[in-house]
Amino acid sequence: MLIDFQDETIAVSEAHKELVEKLLTFAGKKEKVAVEAEISISFVDNEQIQLINRDYRDKDRPTDVISFAMQEMEEEELEIVGEGLPVVLGDIIISIDKAKEQAEEYNHSFERELAFLALHGFLHLLGYDHMNVEDEKEMFGRQDEILGEFGIER
Repeated sequence: MLIDFQDETIAVSEAHKELVEKLLTFAGKKEKVAVEAEISISFVDNEQIQLINRDYRDKDRPTDVISFAMQEMEEEELEIVGEGLPVVLGDIIISIDKAKEQAEEYNHSFERELAFLALHGFLHLLGYDHMNVEDEKEMFGRQDEILGEFGIER
């Protein structure tokens, strides 16, 4: 899987990017994602993610992670299928400010929080959601399972 990182904060180390890349590659194998799949991950600050959250979700406050899935089909949208074309799963945007705040709040490492948010966004790209109790149980259960198997515990 190809992961394109954009660090708007200049605060994410190469070791952190490597952790995220290894985790999402592991998760991609568990979820049977095509090896040639592509995703983009942007690291931003609270101000940037608040603007995105406001403009795309009508929620004028910072959040921790937002995903934009490219494989979701809207009504009346034509599916573009081409042999040999990479599968572009979409974009994950993570607030580094929120990740640091939440790591402190939940009393775990920044690395654990960053991994959690990256995996959470990745699962959204794959169609997981938490809009109701049943879906939430499935998504968070899968998240905990993958994090545990990868070796990241609470």
